[in-house]
Amino acid sequence: MSDVLAQLRALRADDLPTHGGRTLAYVYDSGLEGIDELAAAAHALASSANGLDPTAFPSLLRMENDLVAAAGRLLGGGVGSVTSGGTESCLLAVLAAREGRPDIAQPNIVLPSTAHAAFHKAAHLFRVRAVSVPVDPETFRADPGAMAAAIDEETVLVVASAPSYGHGVLDPVEPIAAAAAAHGVRMHVDACIGGWVLPYFRRLGRDVPAFGFDVEGVTSISVDLHKYAYCPKGVSVLLHRDAELRRGHYFASARWPGYTMLNTTIQSTRSGGPLAAAWAVLRTIGDEGYLGLAERTLAAVTEIREGVEAIDGVRVLGEPDSTLIALTATTGEFDLFTVADEMRERGWYVQPQFAHESSPVNLHLTVTAANRGSEAAFLGDLSASVAAARAAGPVIVEGNVAAFVAALDPQTLTGEQFAGLLAAAGLTGGGALPTRMAGINALLAEAPPALRERLLLEFLGGLYLPS
Repeated sequence: MSDVLAQLRALRADDLPTHGGRTLAYVYDSGLEGIDELAAAAHALASSANGLDPTAFPSLLRMENDLVAAAGRLLGGGVGSVTSGGTESCLLAVLAAREGRPDIAQPNIVLPSTAHAAFHKAAHLFRVRAVSVPVDPETFRADPGAMAAAIDEETVLVVASAPSYGHGVLDPVEPIAAAAAAHGVRMHVDACIGGWVLPYFRRLGRDVPAFGFDVEGVTSISVDLHKYAYCPKGVSVLLHRDAELRRGHYFASARWPGYTMLNTTIQSTRSGGPLAAAWAVLRTIGDEGYLGLAERTLAAVTEIREGVEAIDGVRVLGEPDSTLIALTATTGEFDLFTVADEMRERGWYVQPQFAHESSPVNLHLTVTAANRGSEAAFLGDLSASVAAARAAGPVIVEGNVAAFVAALDPQTLTGEQFAGLLAAAGLTGGGALPTRMAGINALLAEAPPALRERLLLEFLGGLYLPS
């Protein structure tokens, strides 16, 4: 047994760090001592229980209702379900809206172009048309007038973000919800990131516009507990204003000789482990504990943002309302992808984001409570990384390579073409990545979104092969 655990520790050695605030994407660290151990113990106590049948495991039913109630207290009430993560919560919101209008043969959902990709996944899976509406090119917030104009007789759901992932800004929920209500259409607020922290920011004096069920017309809200509730992955809550609105994502089937299958989410069998871990963490940290964590996070994000603005050659995109920052270059003298590589060498992970509409190439920062106290170290390394990138100069994609990429058709891409692109990027295949990604990211930036999707899916397929 010890040998197996030693092998696991060895495998984990090359992963990004999940504690200490040095990975500014993917992970959320409270910095609180003992929380991980508590969550692991609670997970172990309930991991063998199955959330498929709440009558067989009533403890899971109790804990799920407690988690939903806790989310409801922050966001204005409602009924809900615990899901495996934000994507599943968003999927179920779309499914419930579609099922709630069986009279519409070709339903659509209206969403700002900054909405999370989970909604495009939902549209793909559930055969719903996604109507993407451009946002304000400077603020990156949804345009209420444009959103209202996009609603038609086939719209089943309108979406807004609180905040959007890409830029950390809140969409104007109230006018968008009013437009949806005027058309008799459901309105979902994706608060997966902000839902657990923004109410505490408001208590700390931050001006946070209303986005919960206190807004007339909002019919559902998603909030992830594995983000700023600092619970283990993956636990999210999907709230609906009432049980009738929720019914569409429930499923039942008695059309086979086994038990009548009843599901509240996409999953059937669900380990009780994540649920119990989240329940234990929420009860331990408590309301005042979360207020303290929010205070630390707000202080960290404020100091980091001010520090970023003071670095020559970079600026913050938009006016972030929450815990997320997107920084871009103000000059073509250097490449942000190189900055990301330089930060990685200095022990920090910042997430490159490609250009989309008016949003240029940028670096995404997810700031958590664990970043409090290390702001100066982060900003010092960021300044040094910008200087190193400036000294290195822009990343140039050779003309023949750019032409090769431009000629690719994502619908007809062949294995030979993909292999040629790997060779052009300096990759040998087999899933191995270089330690510096600036050249590859610059090459991907040359590809339009549909081609980039196809190329990365091909690469992903090459990663998931048995050794």
